Amino acid sequence: MKNEPCKQLTRVAYFCMEYALQSSMKTFAGGLGILAGDYMKAAKDSSCSVIGIGILWKQGYGGQAVDSTGRVHDKYCNYKYDFLQDTGVKVTVDIKDKEVTCKVWKVDCFGNSPVYLLDTDIPENDNANVKLRWVTSKLYGGVEEERLAQEIVLGVGGVRALRKLGIETDVYHFNEGHAAFAGFELIREKMAGGLDFEEALERTREQIVFTTHTPVKEGNEKHPINALVYMGANLGLSGQQLERIGGSPFNMTVAGLRLCKAANAVSRLHAVTANKMWENIEDRPYIIPITNGIHRPTWVDMRLHRHIADGETIWKHHQENKKKLLSFVHKRTGHKLLEESITIGFARRAVDYKRPDLFMRNIEDFEALVKKWNVQIIFSGKAHPLDDSGKRVLENLIALSKKYPQNVVFIKNYDMEIAQRLVQGCDVWLNSPRRPNEACGTSGMKAAMNGVLNLSVLDGWWPESCIDGVNGWQFGDGFESTDAGIVDEWDRKKLIEVFDNHVAPTYYEDRQRWIEMMRSSINTTWDAFDIKRMINEYYEKMYTPSEKNR
Repeated sequence: MKNEPCKQLTRVAYFCMEYALQSSMKTFAGGLGILAGDYMKAAKDSSCSVIGIGILWKQGYGGQAVDSTGRVHDKYCNYKYDFLQDTGVKVTVDIKDKEVTCKVWKVDCFGNSPVYLLDTDIPENDNANVKLRWVTSKLYGGVEEERLAQEIVLGVGGVRALRKLGIETDVYHFNEGHAAFAGFELIREKMAGGLDFEEALERTREQIVFTTHTPVKEGNEKHPINALVYMGANLGLSGQQLERIGGSPFNMTVAGLRLCKAANAVSRLHAVTANKMWENIEDRPYIIPITNGIHRPTWVDMRLHRHIADGETIWKHHQENKKKLLSFVHKRTGHKLLEESITIGFARRAVDYKRPDLFMRNIEDFEALVKKWNVQIIFSGKAHPLDDSGKRVLENLIALSKKYPQNVVFIKNYDMEIAQRLVQGCDVWLNSPRRPNEACGTSGMKAAMNGVLNLSVLDGWWPESCIDGVNGWQFGDGFESTDAGIVDEWDRKKLIEVFDNHVAPTYYEDRQRWIEMMRSSINTTWDAFDIKRMINEYYEKMYTPSEKNR
Protein backbone atom coordinates (compact mmCIF):
# COMPACT_ATOMS: atom_id res chain seq x y z
CA MET A 1 0.00 0.00 0.00
CA LYS A 2 1.38 3.40 -0.94
CA ASN A 3 1.60 6.07 1.73
CA GLU A 4 -0.57 8.58 -0.11
CA PRO A 5 -2.11 11.52 1.80
CA CYS A 6 -5.49 10.54 3.20
CA LYS A 7 -8.34 12.30 1.44
CA GLN A 8 -11.11 10.73 3.49
CA LEU A 9 -13.78 13.03 4.81
CA THR A 10 -14.12 11.12 8.09
CA ARG A 11 -13.63 13.48 11.04
CA VAL A 12 -11.77 11.86 13.90
CA ALA A 13 -11.49 12.92 17.54
CA TYR A 14 -8.39 11.25 18.98
CA PHE A 15 -8.40 10.91 22.77
CA CYS A 16 -5.11 10.25 24.54
CA MET A 17 -3.87 10.82 28.08
CA GLU A 18 -0.48 12.08 26.89
CA TYR A 19 1.07 13.76 23.84
CA ALA A 20 4.76 14.20 23.00
CA LEU A 21 4.31 17.16 20.68
CA GLN A 22 7.76 18.65 21.20
CA SER A 23 10.57 18.17 23.69
CA SER A 24 9.81 21.38 25.60
CA MET A 25 6.24 20.24 26.38
CA LYS A 26 6.31 17.87 29.33
CA THR A 27 2.86 16.47 28.60
CA PHE A 28 3.96 12.87 28.07
CA ALA A 29 5.49 9.94 29.92
CA GLY A 30 6.76 7.59 27.25
CA GLY A 31 5.83 5.46 24.27
CA LEU A 32 2.08 6.14 24.32
CA GLY A 33 2.68 9.89 24.17
CA ILE A 34 5.42 9.59 21.58
CA LEU A 35 3.08 7.64 19.32
CA ALA A 36 0.25 10.14 19.85
CA GLY A 37 2.54 13.04 18.97
CA ASP A 38 3.80 11.31 15.84
CA TYR A 39 0.21 10.45 14.88
CA MET A 40 -0.89 14.09 15.08
CA LYS A 41 2.11 15.20 13.01
CA ALA A 42 1.30 12.57 10.38
CA ALA A 43 -2.34 13.66 10.32
CA LYS A 44 -1.20 17.20 9.61
CA ASP A 45 1.25 16.07 6.90
CA SER A 46 -1.44 13.99 5.19
CA SER A 47 -4.20 16.63 5.46
CA CYS A 48 -6.40 14.35 7.57
CA SER A 49 -9.22 15.76 9.67
CA VAL A 50 -8.04 14.60 13.09
CA ILE A 51 -8.55 16.53 16.33
CA GLY A 52 -6.45 15.62 19.35
CA ILE A 53 -8.02 15.71 22.82
CA GLY A 54 -5.76 15.58 25.87
CA ILE A 55 -4.83 17.23 29.17
CA LEU A 56 -2.52 20.15 29.94
CA TRP A 57 -0.32 18.61 32.63
CA LYS A 58 0.95 21.44 34.83
CA GLN A 59 3.82 19.40 36.29
CA GLY A 60 4.02 16.75 33.59
CA TYR A 61 5.35 13.30 34.36
CA GLY A 62 8.02 14.86 36.56
CA GLY A 63 11.78 14.60 36.53
CA GLN A 64 14.01 12.22 38.43
CA ALA A 65 17.07 13.32 40.38
CA VAL A 66 19.89 11.07 41.57
CA ASP A 67 21.40 11.81 44.99
CA SER A 68 25.00 11.23 46.10
CA THR A 69 24.21 7.65 47.13
CA GLY A 70 22.76 6.78 43.72
CA ARG A 71 19.14 6.78 44.86
CA VAL A 72 16.46 8.03 42.46
CA HIS A 73 13.97 10.66 43.62
CA ASP A 74 11.05 12.33 41.86
CA LYS A 75 11.05 16.07 41.36
CA TYR A 76 8.34 18.36 40.03
CA CYS A 77 8.00 21.94 38.85
CA ASN A 78 5.22 23.94 37.22
CA TYR A 79 5.59 24.40 33.47
CA LYS A 80 4.25 27.34 31.51
CA TYR A 81 3.66 27.28 27.76
CA ASP A 82 3.28 30.76 26.33
CA PHE A 83 2.56 29.49 22.82
CA LEU A 84 -0.77 27.87 23.73
CA GLN A 85 -3.85 29.53 22.26
CA ASP A 86 -6.70 30.39 24.60
CA THR A 87 -9.86 29.13 22.90
CA GLY A 88 -12.08 31.07 25.31
CA VAL A 89 -13.99 27.82 25.86
CA LYS A 90 -14.66 26.29 29.27
CA VAL A 91 -16.67 23.19 30.09
CA THR A 92 -17.70 21.61 33.37
CA VAL A 93 -17.63 18.06 34.70
CA ASP A 94 -18.84 16.68 38.01
CA ILE A 95 -16.27 15.04 40.27
CA LYS A 96 -17.42 13.78 43.68
CA ASP A 97 -20.62 15.84 43.34
CA LYS A 98 -18.61 19.01 42.79
CA GLU A 99 -18.70 21.01 39.57
CA VAL A 100 -15.18 21.36 38.15
CA THR A 101 -14.44 23.79 35.33
CA CYS A 102 -12.02 22.80 32.58
CA LYS A 103 -10.37 25.47 30.44
CA VAL A 104 -9.63 24.41 26.85
CA TRP A 105 -6.28 25.37 25.31
CA LYS A 106 -5.28 24.84 21.69
CA VAL A 107 -1.91 23.71 20.36
CA ASP A 108 -2.19 25.37 16.98
CA CYS A 109 1.03 24.27 15.27
CA PHE A 110 -0.68 21.27 13.66
CA GLY A 111 -2.85 23.12 11.16
CA ASN A 112 -5.76 20.94 10.16
CA SER A 113 -5.04 18.61 13.10
CA PRO A 114 -4.88 20.77 16.24
CA VAL A 115 -4.62 19.36 19.76
CA TYR A 116 -6.94 20.65 22.48
CA LEU A 117 -5.76 20.31 26.08
CA LEU A 118 -8.04 20.54 29.13
CA ASP A 119 -6.85 22.35 32.26
CA THR A 120 -8.42 22.47 35.75
CA ASP A 121 -5.77 24.75 37.29
CA ILE A 122 -7.92 27.86 37.04
CA PRO A 123 -9.47 30.19 39.67
CA GLU A 124 -13.01 28.90 39.12
CA ASN A 125 -12.06 25.67 40.87
CA ASP A 126 -10.89 27.30 44.10
CA ASN A 127 -14.45 27.48 45.32
CA ALA A 128 -15.19 23.86 44.51
CA ASN A 129 -12.24 22.16 46.13
CA VAL A 130 -8.60 23.16 45.97
CA LYS A 131 -7.62 19.53 45.39
CA LEU A 132 -9.79 19.40 42.29
CA ARG A 133 -7.93 22.39 40.90
CA TRP A 134 -4.89 20.15 40.78
CA VAL A 135 -6.53 17.24 38.92
CA THR A 136 -4.48 18.12 35.84
CA SER A 137 -1.24 18.62 37.75
CA LYS A 138 0.72 15.33 37.55
CA LEU A 139 0.44 12.87 34.68
CA TYR A 140 -0.40 9.42 36.09
CA GLY A 141 0.19 10.79 39.57
CA GLY A 142 -1.59 10.15 42.83
CA VAL A 143 -4.04 7.62 44.20
CA GLU A 144 -7.01 5.92 42.54
CA GLU A 145 -9.37 8.87 43.09
CA GLU A 146 -6.96 11.24 41.35
CA ARG A 147 -6.58 8.91 38.38
CA LEU A 148 -10.35 8.57 38.00
CA ALA A 149 -10.75 12.34 38.24
CA GLN A 150 -8.17 12.79 35.47
CA GLU A 151 -9.99 10.29 33.28
CA ILE A 152 -13.30 12.07 33.85
CA VAL A 153 -11.66 15.29 32.64
CA LEU A 154 -10.20 13.58 29.57
CA GLY A 155 -13.26 11.57 28.57
CA VAL A 156 -16.32 13.50 29.71
CA GLY A 157 -14.65 16.91 29.49
CA GLY A 158 -13.19 16.04 26.10
CA VAL A 159 -16.58 15.26 24.53
CA ARG A 160 -18.12 18.39 26.05
CA ALA A 161 -15.22 20.47 24.74
CA LEU A 162 -15.83 19.18 21.22
CA ARG A 163 -19.50 20.13 21.53
CA LYS A 164 -18.77 23.64 22.78
CA LEU A 165 -16.05 24.19 20.16
CA GLY A 166 -18.61 23.24 17.51
CA ILE A 167 -16.44 20.43 16.14
CA GLU A 168 -18.45 17.72 14.42
CA THR A 169 -17.07 14.22 14.85
CA ASP A 170 -17.66 10.99 12.94
CA VAL A 171 -15.30 8.73 14.87
CA TYR A 172 -14.00 8.84 18.45
CA HIS A 173 -10.64 7.09 18.68
CA PHE A 174 -9.72 6.00 22.21
CA ASN A 175 -5.96 5.57 22.35
CA GLU A 176 -5.85 3.26 25.41
CA GLY A 177 -8.54 2.74 28.04
CA HIS A 178 -8.01 6.08 29.78
CA ALA A 179 -10.65 7.68 27.53
CA ALA A 180 -13.43 5.15 28.29
CA PHE A 181 -15.56 7.70 30.15
CA ALA A 182 -15.99 9.57 26.86
CA GLY A 183 -18.13 6.59 25.87
CA PHE A 184 -20.24 7.14 28.99
CA GLU A 185 -20.84 10.74 27.95
CA LEU A 186 -21.90 9.67 24.45
CA ILE A 187 -24.31 7.16 26.00
CA ARG A 188 -25.64 9.81 28.38
CA GLU A 189 -26.33 12.17 25.47
CA LYS A 190 -28.32 9.52 23.64
CA MET A 191 -30.29 8.47 26.71
CA ALA A 192 -31.11 12.15 27.34
CA GLY A 193 -32.49 12.14 23.79
CA GLY A 194 -34.89 9.33 24.60
CA LEU A 195 -33.00 6.09 23.87
CA ASP A 196 -32.82 3.33 26.44
CA PHE A 197 -29.44 2.09 27.65
CA GLU A 198 -29.06 -0.81 25.21
CA GLU A 199 -29.99 1.34 22.22
CA ALA A 200 -27.67 4.11 23.36
CA LEU A 201 -24.83 1.64 23.89
CA GLU A 202 -25.29 0.14 20.43
CA ARG A 203 -25.38 3.56 18.73
CA THR A 204 -22.32 4.68 20.69
CA ARG A 205 -20.36 1.61 19.62
CA GLU A 206 -20.79 2.63 16.01
CA GLN A 207 -18.91 5.86 16.73
CA ILE A 208 -15.89 4.51 18.66
CA VAL A 209 -12.68 2.72 17.73
CA PHE A 210 -10.14 1.57 20.29
CA THR A 211 -6.40 0.91 20.39
CA THR A 212 -4.94 -1.30 23.11
CA HIS A 213 -1.23 -0.84 23.75
CA THR A 214 0.10 -3.24 26.33
CA PRO A 215 -0.44 -6.73 27.70
CA VAL A 216 1.24 -5.75 30.98
CA LYS A 217 -1.14 -5.92 33.95
CA GLU A 218 -0.35 -2.41 35.21
CA GLY A 219 -1.34 -0.96 31.83
CA ASN A 220 -4.86 -2.40 32.01
CA GLU A 221 -6.43 -0.38 34.79
CA LYS A 222 -9.07 -1.77 37.17
CA HIS A 223 -11.33 0.10 39.61
CA PRO A 224 -14.13 -0.98 41.97
CA ILE A 225 -17.51 -0.07 40.53
CA ASN A 226 -18.43 1.79 43.71
CA ALA A 227 -15.34 3.99 43.17
CA LEU A 228 -16.67 5.04 39.75
CA VAL A 229 -20.05 5.89 41.29
CA TYR A 230 -18.46 7.77 44.19
CA MET A 231 -16.32 9.85 41.82
CA GLY A 232 -19.27 10.56 39.51
CA ALA A 233 -17.69 8.85 36.50
CA ASN A 234 -20.81 6.75 35.90
CA LEU A 235 -22.90 9.73 34.68
CA GLY A 236 -26.08 8.14 36.02
CA LEU A 237 -25.39 4.62 34.76
CA SER A 238 -26.29 1.91 37.26
CA GLY A 239 -23.83 -0.54 38.77
CA GLN A 240 -25.30 -3.26 36.58
CA GLN A 241 -24.85 -1.15 33.46
CA LEU A 242 -21.26 -0.35 34.43
CA GLU A 243 -20.56 -4.05 34.89
CA ARG A 244 -22.12 -4.73 31.49
CA ILE A 245 -19.51 -2.41 29.96
CA GLY A 246 -16.35 -2.97 31.99
CA GLY A 247 -16.93 -5.97 34.23
CA SER A 248 -16.44 -6.02 37.99
CA PRO A 249 -13.99 -4.76 39.04
CA PHE A 250 -14.34 -2.28 36.20
CA ASN A 251 -11.52 -2.75 33.68
CA MET A 252 -10.79 0.27 31.49
CA THR A 253 -9.43 -1.89 28.65
CA VAL A 254 -12.48 -4.15 28.71
CA ALA A 255 -14.64 -1.03 28.63
CA GLY A 256 -12.75 0.24 25.62
CA LEU A 257 -13.27 -3.06 23.83
CA ARG A 258 -16.99 -3.26 24.63
CA LEU A 259 -17.63 0.37 23.73
CA CYS A 260 -16.12 0.18 20.22
CA LYS A 261 -17.03 -1.06 16.77
CA ALA A 262 -13.37 -1.86 15.91
CA ALA A 263 -10.24 -2.45 17.94
CA ASN A 264 -6.58 -2.82 17.07
CA ALA A 265 -3.35 -3.97 18.60
CA VAL A 266 -0.08 -2.24 17.70
CA SER A 267 1.83 -5.11 16.06
CA ARG A 268 1.00 -8.50 14.59
CA LEU A 269 2.37 -10.41 17.56
CA HIS A 270 0.58 -8.07 19.95
CA ALA A 271 -2.73 -8.83 18.19
CA VAL A 272 -2.21 -12.55 18.85
CA THR A 273 -1.37 -11.82 22.49
CA ALA A 274 -4.26 -9.39 22.97
CA ASN A 275 -6.92 -11.68 21.45
CA LYS A 276 -5.73 -14.50 23.68
CA MET A 277 -5.60 -12.20 26.70
CA TRP A 278 -9.19 -11.02 26.22
CA GLU A 279 -10.65 -14.20 24.67
CA ASN A 280 -13.23 -14.60 27.47
CA ILE A 281 -14.60 -11.08 27.07
CA GLU A 282 -17.94 -11.22 25.30
CA ASP A 283 -19.36 -8.45 23.10
CA ARG A 284 -16.01 -7.24 21.84
CA PRO A 285 -14.66 -7.02 18.28
CA TYR A 286 -11.75 -9.11 17.09
CA ILE A 287 -8.57 -7.14 17.76
CA ILE A 288 -6.85 -6.56 14.41
CA PRO A 289 -3.15 -5.73 13.99
CA ILE A 290 -2.18 -2.24 12.86
CA THR A 291 1.52 -1.96 13.55
CA ASN A 292 2.70 1.40 14.84
CA GLY A 293 4.94 3.67 12.79
CA ILE A 294 7.14 6.69 13.34
CA HIS A 295 7.19 10.26 12.07
CA ARG A 296 10.38 10.25 10.03
CA PRO A 297 10.99 14.03 9.94
CA THR A 298 11.04 14.06 13.76
CA TRP A 299 13.37 11.12 14.34
CA VAL A 300 15.42 10.33 11.25
CA ASP A 301 18.51 11.88 9.67
CA MET A 302 16.98 12.10 6.20
CA ARG A 303 20.42 12.33 4.54
CA LEU A 304 20.88 8.60 5.08
CA HIS A 305 18.01 7.61 2.81
CA ARG A 306 18.89 10.23 0.21
CA HIS A 307 22.36 8.63 -0.09
CA ILE A 308 21.20 5.03 0.33
CA ALA A 309 23.14 3.87 -2.74
CA ASP A 310 26.43 5.22 -1.39
CA GLY A 311 27.62 3.16 1.54
CA GLU A 312 30.62 5.33 2.31
CA THR A 313 28.45 8.46 2.53
CA ILE A 314 26.03 6.66 4.85
CA TRP A 315 28.95 5.66 7.08
CA LYS A 316 30.25 9.24 7.06
CA HIS A 317 26.89 10.66 8.13
CA HIS A 318 26.52 7.99 10.81
CA GLN A 319 29.94 8.83 12.23
CA GLU A 320 28.96 12.50 12.36
CA ASN A 321 25.85 11.56 14.33
CA LYS A 322 27.91 9.32 16.60
CA LYS A 323 30.34 12.16 17.36
CA LYS A 324 27.41 14.41 18.24
CA LEU A 325 26.01 11.74 20.55
CA LEU A 326 29.30 11.16 22.35
CA SER A 327 29.80 14.90 22.78
CA PHE A 328 26.27 15.15 24.17
CA VAL A 329 26.95 12.26 26.57
CA HIS A 330 30.15 13.90 27.80
CA LYS A 331 28.38 17.21 28.38
CA ARG A 332 25.48 15.57 30.24
CA THR A 333 27.36 12.94 32.27
CA GLY A 334 31.09 13.65 32.20
CA HIS A 335 31.76 10.22 30.63
CA LYS A 336 34.21 10.23 27.73
CA LEU A 337 33.39 7.45 25.30
CA LEU A 338 35.48 6.39 22.31
CA GLU A 339 34.33 7.01 18.76
CA GLU A 340 36.01 3.82 17.48
CA SER A 341 34.29 1.55 20.05
CA ILE A 342 31.03 -0.23 19.30
CA THR A 343 28.27 1.71 21.04
CA ILE A 344 24.97 0.16 22.13
CA GLY A 345 21.88 2.20 22.99
CA PHE A 346 19.08 1.22 25.35
CA ALA A 347 16.39 3.77 26.24
CA ARG A 348 12.99 2.80 27.63
CA ARG A 349 10.61 3.31 30.49
CA ALA A 350 12.35 1.69 33.44
CA VAL A 351 10.52 -1.49 34.35
CA ASP A 352 11.72 -4.99 35.19
CA TYR A 353 10.24 -6.86 32.19
CA LYS A 354 12.25 -4.72 29.75
CA ARG A 355 15.45 -6.12 31.34
CA PRO A 356 17.91 -3.31 30.55
CA ASP A 357 20.63 -5.02 32.58
CA LEU A 358 20.39 -8.34 30.73
CA PHE A 359 23.98 -8.01 29.49
CA MET A 360 25.17 -7.60 33.08
CA ARG A 361 23.14 -10.29 34.86
CA ASN A 362 26.33 -12.39 35.02
CA ILE A 363 29.05 -9.88 35.78
CA GLU A 364 31.94 -12.23 34.91
CA ASP A 365 30.55 -12.80 31.41
CA PHE A 366 30.03 -9.06 30.98
CA GLU A 367 33.57 -8.23 32.10
CA ALA A 368 34.99 -10.81 29.69
CA LEU A 369 32.94 -9.35 26.84
CA VAL A 370 34.02 -5.80 27.64
CA LYS A 371 37.66 -6.84 27.80
CA LYS A 372 37.45 -8.65 24.47
CA TRP A 373 35.43 -6.11 22.47
CA ASN A 374 35.51 -2.81 24.38
CA VAL A 375 31.73 -2.46 24.47
CA GLN A 376 30.09 0.89 25.31
CA ILE A 377 26.45 0.90 26.46
CA ILE A 378 24.43 4.09 26.88
CA PHE A 379 21.27 3.78 28.97
CA SER A 380 18.50 6.26 29.55
CA GLY A 381 15.03 5.97 31.01
CA LYS A 382 12.50 7.05 33.60
CA ALA A 383 10.49 5.08 36.12
CA HIS A 384 6.82 5.69 36.90
CA PRO A 385 6.69 7.99 39.96
CA LEU A 386 4.86 5.28 41.94
CA ASP A 387 6.98 2.38 40.64
CA ASP A 388 9.62 1.71 43.28
CA SER A 389 10.84 -1.43 41.49
CA GLY A 390 11.38 0.64 38.33
CA LYS A 391 13.46 3.09 40.33
CA ARG A 392 15.56 0.18 41.62
CA VAL A 393 16.20 -0.78 37.97
CA LEU A 394 17.54 2.73 37.35
CA GLU A 395 19.65 2.64 40.51
CA ASN A 396 21.22 -0.62 39.39
CA LEU A 397 22.17 0.95 36.04
CA ILE A 398 23.58 4.00 37.81
CA ALA A 399 25.68 1.76 40.07
CA LEU A 400 27.00 -0.11 37.04
CA SER A 401 27.92 3.19 35.35
CA LYS A 402 30.02 4.07 38.39
CA LYS A 403 31.68 0.66 38.47
CA TYR A 404 32.40 0.60 34.71
CA PRO A 405 32.72 4.30 33.73
CA GLN A 406 34.47 3.48 30.43
CA ASN A 407 31.78 1.07 29.33
CA VAL A 408 28.42 1.96 30.92
CA VAL A 409 26.73 5.36 30.90
CA PHE A 410 23.36 6.41 32.29
CA ILE A 411 21.66 9.64 31.15
CA LYS A 412 18.97 10.74 33.58
CA ASN A 413 15.66 12.42 32.75
CA TYR A 414 15.02 10.63 29.46
CA ASP A 415 13.20 12.90 26.99
CA MET A 416 12.70 13.43 23.25
CA GLU A 417 16.07 15.13 22.79
CA ILE A 418 17.96 12.24 24.41
CA ALA A 419 15.93 9.75 22.37
CA GLN A 420 16.71 11.50 19.10
CA ARG A 421 20.44 11.61 19.88
CA LEU A 422 20.53 7.93 20.76
CA VAL A 423 18.54 6.54 17.82
CA GLN A 424 20.72 8.50 15.39
CA GLY A 425 24.15 8.09 17.00
CA CYS A 426 24.45 4.57 18.43
CA ASP A 427 25.78 1.66 16.40
CA VAL A 428 23.43 -0.96 17.87
CA TRP A 429 19.95 -0.70 19.37
CA LEU A 430 19.31 -3.22 22.14
CA ASN A 431 15.78 -4.43 22.87
CA SER A 432 15.43 -7.14 25.49
CA PRO A 433 11.88 -7.38 26.90
CA ARG A 434 10.59 -10.61 28.35
CA ARG A 435 8.46 -11.89 25.43
CA PRO A 436 5.55 -11.31 24.74
CA ASN A 437 5.29 -8.16 26.86
CA GLU A 438 6.49 -5.61 24.29
CA ALA A 439 3.43 -4.50 22.34
CA CYS A 440 5.43 -2.71 19.65
CA GLY A 441 8.59 -0.74 20.53
CA THR A 442 8.84 2.14 18.07
CA SER A 443 12.29 3.23 19.27
CA GLY A 444 13.70 0.28 17.34
CA MET A 445 12.02 1.57 14.17
CA LYS A 446 13.64 4.97 14.68
CA ALA A 447 17.04 3.39 15.12
CA ALA A 448 16.59 1.13 12.09
CA MET A 449 15.74 4.02 9.76
CA ASN A 450 18.91 5.76 10.97
CA GLY A 451 21.02 2.74 10.03
CA VAL A 452 21.44 1.72 13.68
CA LEU A 453 21.25 -2.07 13.72
CA ASN A 454 18.70 -3.72 15.98
CA LEU A 455 19.79 -6.46 18.37
CA SER A 456 16.48 -7.63 19.75
CA VAL A 457 14.37 -10.48 20.99
CA LEU A 458 11.56 -11.44 18.62
CA ASP A 459 8.95 -9.30 20.31
CA GLY A 460 6.77 -6.34 19.34
CA TRP A 461 7.41 -5.06 15.82
CA TRP A 462 10.76 -6.81 15.26
CA PRO A 463 9.38 -10.19 14.05
CA GLU A 464 7.75 -8.29 11.16
CA SER A 465 11.05 -6.81 10.00
CA CYS A 466 13.93 -8.96 11.19
CA ILE A 467 16.05 -10.67 8.54
CA ASP A 468 18.61 -12.10 10.90
CA GLY A 469 22.15 -11.16 9.91
CA VAL A 470 20.90 -8.97 7.05
CA ASN A 471 19.19 -5.91 8.61
CA GLY A 472 19.98 -6.64 12.26
CA TRP A 473 19.99 -9.61 14.64
CA GLN A 474 17.58 -11.50 16.83
CA PHE A 475 18.46 -13.40 19.96
CA GLY A 476 16.47 -15.86 22.06
CA ASP A 477 14.66 -17.51 19.10
CA GLY A 478 11.25 -16.43 20.46
CA PHE A 479 11.61 -18.58 23.58
CA GLU A 480 8.87 -18.13 26.19
CA SER A 481 8.38 -19.56 29.68
CA THR A 482 6.12 -18.91 32.64
CA ASP A 483 9.27 -19.00 34.77
CA ALA A 484 10.91 -15.57 34.47
CA GLY A 485 14.22 -16.88 35.78
CA ILE A 486 14.45 -19.56 33.10
CA VAL A 487 13.63 -17.23 30.19
CA ASP A 488 15.94 -14.52 31.53
CA GLU A 489 18.93 -16.85 31.70
CA TRP A 490 18.14 -18.33 28.27
CA ASP A 491 17.95 -14.87 26.68
CA ARG A 492 21.05 -13.63 28.51
CA LYS A 493 23.17 -16.48 27.16
CA LYS A 494 21.76 -16.04 23.65
CA LEU A 495 22.43 -12.29 23.78
CA ILE A 496 26.06 -12.85 24.75
CA GLU A 497 26.42 -15.53 22.08
CA VAL A 498 24.99 -13.44 19.24
CA PHE A 499 26.94 -10.35 20.23
CA ASP A 500 30.22 -12.25 20.66
CA ASN A 501 29.94 -14.36 17.50
CA HIS A 502 28.18 -12.03 15.08
CA VAL A 503 27.65 -8.40 16.12
CA ALA A 504 31.08 -7.41 17.43
CA PRO A 505 33.10 -9.37 14.82
CA THR A 506 31.12 -7.73 12.00
CA TYR A 507 31.61 -4.25 13.45
CA TYR A 508 35.34 -4.60 14.08
CA GLU A 509 36.41 -6.99 11.30
CA ASP A 510 34.02 -6.53 8.34
CA ARG A 511 33.14 -2.88 7.95
CA GLN A 512 31.74 -3.29 4.43
CA ARG A 513 29.26 -5.92 5.62
CA TRP A 514 28.26 -3.64 8.49
CA ILE A 515 27.57 -0.83 6.05
CA GLU A 516 25.51 -3.17 3.84
CA MET A 517 23.49 -4.14 6.90
CA MET A 518 22.91 -0.46 7.65
CA ARG A 519 21.60 0.03 4.11
CA SER A 520 19.34 -3.01 4.47
CA SER A 521 18.07 -1.75 7.81
CA ILE A 522 17.05 1.58 6.26
CA ASN A 523 15.55 0.04 3.11
CA THR A 524 13.50 -2.66 4.83
CA THR A 525 11.90 -0.30 7.35
CA TRP A 526 11.57 3.00 5.48
CA ASP A 527 8.04 2.59 4.10
CA ALA A 528 6.82 -0.36 6.16
CA PHE A 529 7.10 1.50 9.47
CA ASP A 530 6.40 5.06 8.36
CA ILE A 531 3.48 6.41 10.40
CA LYS A 532 1.72 7.49 7.20
CA ARG A 533 1.23 3.80 6.46
CA MET A 534 -0.26 3.39 9.94
CA ILE A 535 -2.68 6.29 9.64
CA ASN A 536 -3.85 5.08 6.22
CA GLU A 537 -4.57 1.67 7.74
CA TYR A 538 -6.61 3.34 10.46
CA TYR A 539 -8.73 5.06 7.81
CA GLU A 540 -9.17 1.91 5.76
CA LYS A 541 -9.76 -0.59 8.56
CA MET A 542 -11.10 1.39 11.51
CA TYR A 543 -12.53 4.76 10.55
CA THR A 544 -14.72 3.72 7.63
CA PRO A 545 -18.32 4.61 8.56
CA SER A 546 -20.55 1.61 9.12
CA GLU A 547 -23.66 1.07 7.02
CA LYS A 548 -25.81 2.08 9.99
CA ASN A 549 -24.30 5.56 10.06
CA ARG A 550 -24.37 6.27 6.33
